[in-house]
Amino acid sequence: MGKRDTRRAFMNPVAMARARGPKPSSGPTIQDYLSRPRPTWDEVKEKLQQQKEKSGSSTMAEWEKVMETKHREVLRKQREKILGGSSKDKRKKSKRRKRERSPSSSSSSSRSSSSSSDTDEEYVKRKRKKKKKRKHRRRDSSDDFHGESSDEESEESQHSEKRSRKKRKKHKKHKSKRRRDRRSDSSID
Repeated sequence: MGKRDTRRAFMNPVAMARARGPKPSSGPTIQDYLSRPRPTWDEVKEKLQQQKEKSGSSTMAEWEKVMETKHREVLRKQREKILGGSSKDKRKKSKRRKRERSPSSSSSSSRSSSSSSDTDEEYVKRKRKKKKKRKHRRRDSSDDFHGESSDEESEESQHSEKRSRKKRKKHKKHKSKRRRDRRSDSSID
């Protein structure tokens, strides 16, 4: 008993499709699409002119409306500032004056309040004057009470050392973050 023959004949699909013939089309063909009736350039120009004469540019009209509403809002806000906002301005000015008069606990807060009313140069001058006054006070106190002033000076020096240590730590942290960011950026690239 021999083995069964499992071979099958190969049929070329392209040849089979040609043998069947053309497919009946259900819609317009490419030929129909290319040979469709189209308007000439003169007709298109005439239609565009007619549309512009009727309504003008619709996008231009919309833009003008938007700009008009924005302009009205700006005018309304300016009117409110001029008419009703004068009392608010007075309050703000009086608060600024009070802040300037009262001694502030931190230099950053005094700078933020003074920077709004004064220039940076005036601020620097004020700071210099304060430093000079402090130096004079330290000299005077050290001359009068030598024993007590040395204790105070040592406390101040310790305090300043702590501040400088904190600044160094912050600086180191910031540097290490920069390095990490650079490494991650370079590894990504």
